[in-house]
Amino acid sequence: MKALTLLACALAAVNVQAQEPVRLYAAGSLRAALDEVARAFHEAKVEAVYGASGLLRERIVKGEPAEVFASANMEHPQALEQAGRGGPVKLFARNRLCALTSPSLSVDGENLLDRMLDPSVKLGTSTPKADPSGDYAWALFEKAENVRPGAFQKLSDKALKLVGGPDSPQAPPNRSVYGMLLSEGKADLFLTYCTAARQAQAENPALRIVEVPAALAVGADYGLTVLKGARPQAERFAQFVLSRPGQDILAKHGFAPGDPR
Repeated sequence: MKALTLLACALAAVNVQAQEPVRLYAAGSLRAALDEVARAFHEAKVEAVYGASGLLRERIVKGEPAEVFASANMEHPQALEQAGRGGPVKLFARNRLCALTSPSLSVDGENLLDRMLDPSVKLGTSTPKADPSGDYAWALFEKAENVRPGAFQKLSDKALKLVGGPDSPQAPPNRSVYGMLLSEGKADLFLTYCTAARQAQAENPALRIVEVPAALAVGADYGLTVLKGARPQAERFAQFVLSRPGQDILAKHGFAPGDPR
């Protein structure tokens, strides 16, 4: 009888564990897309935590119970893999930088660098190291140096690291933080992901999106890993993100396909 009771308790514990949501930690730029992917995944519920990828990686290292990590770069999940904390990293989506500008700023692809260097223009970026978007902005500054010597230092000095840090302001639910900061006059021009710029413009059509010219263009590769100790349903969710239905949803939100092979 005691053995049967112990078996029943063990089976109940397994059943409860199987019913718990998949714990997803993901870059904030993926919120809309992965929320839709999660709704389309019918095997289990998904509980998502969104934020700057570098800060999420720190939380995972400190022991928070993430099972799937979707980062806006490859380096953060690869570091977890190398430390034995995560499985093989898959390139599952691509993005790129755009300039999101206030309606009053006269800017296009041809004069973008001039406007970024203009001392009167407030240039907003994310926070390097904490948020890959900031790292990509600094990669753009390095390309600007090749176009115009001295540009890297000027842009690095003037850039306002307004988002992606541990103490950065948060937008109200369902509102773009980039649109909020532009409307508040905290920045005139924001370097952000093209997908994020699209979301901000959908909220406020007066905002303008400027394509970054080829000489300054920076792409963003997004990496996905399943953390060690994750349950089978977490692995299946990761595979769903990589599947055709998952990739179609990401494409719908403006992401280019990764390389799930």
